[in-house]
Amino acid sequence: MSSNFNKLNKSIINCEKCKRLVKFRQKISKEKRKQYINETYWGKPITGFGDINGKILLVGLAPAAHGGTRTGRVFTGDKSSDFLYKCLFKAKISNQPTSEYKDDGLKLNKAYITTALKCVPPEDKPLKQELNNCFKYFDQEINLLKNLKIIVALGKIAFDACKYFYKNKYGLTENIQFKHNKIFKLPNNILLVGCYHPSPRNVNTGRINEKKMTSLFKRVLKLS
Repeated sequence: MSSNFNKLNKSIINCEKCKRLVKFRQKISKEKRKQYINETYWGKPITGFGDINGKILLVGLAPAAHGGTRTGRVFTGDKSSDFLYKCLFKAKISNQPTSEYKDDGLKLNKAYITTALKCVPPEDKPLKQELNNCFKYFDQEINLLKNLKIIVALGKIAFDACKYFYKNKYGLTENIQFKHNKIFKLPNNILLVGCYHPSPRNVNTGRINEKKMTSLFKRVLKLS
């Protein structure tokens, strides 16, 4: 990873600007979930990871309370990540179909993954000021991804966060609305793709399945 990314990630990990989020992530790390009671939680902001020369950026809203906040890596160690990486592997974007812990050998091909918000918010509902505070990091990630062509927003809330960011940063005027597998053009010649979140709820209700999700990722790979 480049020195610029290393410097950025160090700043992210050390950030304590949003007091509400700091307090909440510390609470989660102390109380823990019963099945992880003997584990040491990461309990800090989460950085992105992947191929910094890739053309694809996968964006979630925030790290999961007992996924990334526990493991120290976004979309790692929970059922959402299990489904996500199974599909990314089938689309040949990841080198393995599982994401269990930070140093499990997982690598991404032509893609980088991050979150708009670097800390888990209570009830998955960040405040506008918290998003604005974190957008400085999101902005730097986008600028450092020199070959970026396409952003995949994992879920409507992540999509809305991307829309809010591009409206404030680049003057996005079109009122784009989330729709799975629909592609939008952003002001800086980047494509934005809406994608259902790989949550158990979406999978169990049939809103999304492996075939649909893998098909979307294969389409994104071709577009990039």
